[in-house]
Amino acid sequence: MSWVAVLMGSESDWPVMASATSMLKTLGVKYEVKVTSAHRTPAGTQAYVADAEKRGCRVFICAAGMAAHLAGAVAAHTQRPVIGVPIESGPLQGFDALLSTVQMPGGIPVATVAVGKAGAKNAAYLAAQILALADDALHQVIVQDRIDNRAKVEAQNANVQASLES
Repeated sequence: MSWVAVLMGSESDWPVMASATSMLKTLGVKYEVKVTSAHRTPAGTQAYVADAEKRGCRVFICAAGMAAHLAGAVAAHTQRPVIGVPIESGPLQGFDALLSTVQMPGGIPVATVAVGKAGAKNAAYLAAQILALADDALHQVIVQDRIDNRAKVEAQNANVQASLES
């Protein structure tokens, strides 16, 4: 069975990345979560990537702040899709993490989403969409989620319009 690995550079990234795992759970996508560091545990990170691939991992979501090298380090060891989530931290408030994540050399791609919780949620959606290329049932779950989101916005508009009339 295909699944997604959600990796974080440190435990402090968990409040942001919980948005990703919550969305994966909502969409019915199996996942694992691991704290591993590109700098402090490089051999362990490399070993995890190899093991995860052997066990059926199809997409890696990697979150890190500041230097934010985790996504690039993972991408260097896999040909599976890697999605980078820059974490807002340090004096540059995530801008440094965004640039570190997005500026990969040619041939080692990392799909990069927005800084923070919105990016984590979008990383989960993107991972699910990648898996849905080979899973029609998951594709239908994603289609229904879009329909449900559209209905929520339409209901919010109806509420605002009704408040204007009173």
